[in-house]
Formats: sequence, C-alpha cells, structure tokens
Amino acid sequence: ALRGILRTHGAHAYIVPSTDAHMSEYISERDARLGWLTGFTGSAGTAVVTRDKAALWTDSRYWTQAERELDCNWELQRTTSIESIATWILKEVPAEGNVSLDPFLFSIDTWNSYSRALRGSGRTLLPLETNLVDQAWGDQRPPPSSSEIYSLPAEFTGSRWQDKVAGIRQRMEQHARRPTAVLLSGLEETAWLFNLRGDDIPYNPVFYSYTLLTNTTISLFAEQSRLSQEARQSLRSGCPGPLCVELHDYGQVSAHLRRYAQGNVTVWLGTEYTTYGLYAIVPQEKLLQESYSPVMTAKAVKNAHEQEMLRAAHVRDAVAVIQYLLWLERTVPQGQVDEFSGAQRVDAFRWAQEHSRGPSFESISASG
Repeated sequence: ALRGILRTHGAHAYIVPSTDAHMSEYISERDARLGWLTGFTGSAGTAVVTRDKAALWTDSRYWTQAERELDCNWELQRTTSIESIATWILKEVPAEGNVSLDPFLFSIDTWNSYSRALRGSGRTLLPLETNLVDQAWGDQRPPPSSSEIYSLPAEFTGSRWQDKVAGIRQRMEQHARRPTAVLLSGLEETAWLFNLRGDDIPYNPVFYSYTLLTNTTISLFAEQSRLSQEARQSLRSGCPGPLCVELHDYGQVSAHLRRYAQGNVTVWLGTEYTTYGLYAIVPQEKLLQESYSPVMTAKAVKNAHEQEMLRAAHVRDAVAVIQYLLWLERTVPQGQVDEFSGAQRVDAFRWAQEHSRGPSFESISASG
C-alpha cells in the first residue's frame, strides 16, 4: 500500500522514524507508524522503503527482537547512523530520484544530517506534508485520545501558571535578541507551563499540544473539547488581556505560526524538541535557536514546594517497594511467582498509595 502511494507522489524512497511530532521519547499507539509498517515493536529505529526494497535500522538492544519480528520483506541493518542509512539510500535510489519524508517527524539536526548526506548526489530530499504511512494505514489507525485534559491542583505545583508565564516573558525581555515569541513543541513544556496534565501517551502525563507565547498573547493548540471545565476556566480567567489563553485546535499550529512569522518578529525555540517542519516555517533571520527553550530550562529547576512533593512521592513509592519485597520473601519460596505476576503485584502496591496515577514505565520486576 505504501509503495502504491509512494509512486503517486513521484518518490523513490520514504523514511519512517520511530518518533512523533514532538520528539517524544515514548509515543502513543496512534504514532507507532514504524511498528505498524514493519511489525518491529522496539522503541527506537528507522525504516526506509523504496519501490522494491525495505530496510530497518536499529541498535544492539533490539537486534534479536527485530530478527524475530521482521518478515522477509525487510533487511535488518545493525546500526543507527544516518551515514549508514544515507549510503543505503544512495545505492538503492536512482541518481535523479526523490527521497521523501514527513518533515514534522524529524528533528532539525536529523533533517540537516540527511540533507548533508544527499547533497551533490543528484537525489532530492523531498518533504511531504501528508504522512504516507498514515495514508496507507487508513481507517485501521488508532483514533486520537479522547480522555480529559485536567488541571494539576495548586497543592502540587507551588507556582500558578500565570506566574510561570510572567517568568518566561521576563526571560524574553532580558535576552540580548529580545525575542517576541517562544514556540513550545515538547509536550512536557506546555503541560508544565499551564499546570495541565493528560494521558495521551502511556506512562506519561502529557497531552498533544503546542504553545506560542508572545509578550502580550498566549496561544494554546490542543483538542479544546477535551479540556475539563476547571482547566478551561483557569486558562480563560485572564480574558481579555495578556494573561488570556486563546484556545486553538491542535492542527492549526502551522498556519498560525506562518501568519505570525510574516510580521517583524523573532521566534525563540529549543531545537531539541522542535521538528524541521515547524522550524522551516519561520524565516532564518527571525529565529532565535537554542538547544532548549526557556520553558525547558525553567522547568528543570524545581521550586521548594516541587522538591518537597518529589520527596513525598519517593517516600510513598518506597513504601510500595518494601511491601513488594516482603510479599516476595513470603511467596517466592512457594514457587508461584514469575516476572509478570511480580510486575502486577508491585503495580498494585503502587496504585494503593495516595495520589498514584500509575507507574512511569512498564514495571520490570525481576531477573533470572
């Protein structure tokens, strides 16, 4: 199916990464394009499909797994280097060929690496706004999350979102280049800034969103219908005015950024979490690029209340682990415990603790 679509776009190869549009470490089922296409369920890899070949690149953690999961359509490449992927592409794609990809799934660095590797080879790196895997996936693709986006109670944050916004605006004013806006692509950035949480990605309390924060306006791009009543009231409490959050649909971010970038502006962004697709919308001279956005660096420094909450959470978690170890001591000699039942048990102890929202990754409960 993908090859049929590839031909209609005049492309000779299509690159499929394992990331989502926010460079998230973990992704939702809806974004598991690599897994759907290849059958490979490891968390990191890159696939390239040409009109008559297909290959998957992954690191040594996954070689055995990939051998089991890939069928004979696929060649397994035991490396992850872009040089290796590009070399393979140059061998398989004819000299005037197009190598296409979705620019909203590649980091700026990764895009630039492919661009450099193909430069002067006669092959063209062709960004396609529609994702070809999604087209092939069609109705079978899992739907977007419909769960609630909720406000984190003040007792956990130690800082109101309005104060966080004021702090970021202050950093904008103090910066030598005086940026007029900050663009946030990392999901935890928007969640932290507005004290909001969701569960769009398993084990991660985030929701799909972007934020464009200017000196006088705040634009939040997310699925509006999913905001809890309380969250919506909190965001709209400062309307009209500089602390009024304007709500836009998640899919509107590119169009909005394109309009904004036409003015006399400077957009500050963190390159680690911004995709090439968004980055390319803003003219180079209007960009202020740093590895991390000012929100990411502010978020990294926990206030006294957050530190207190972290310690309290670790104490509650330690109680659950001690209960688990005691349970193991009693039940392992009976020969009834395996890794899976152990994982279920430690999760149950954790769930029983106050404020628990579940583990932060799938429990790895035992060895040997």
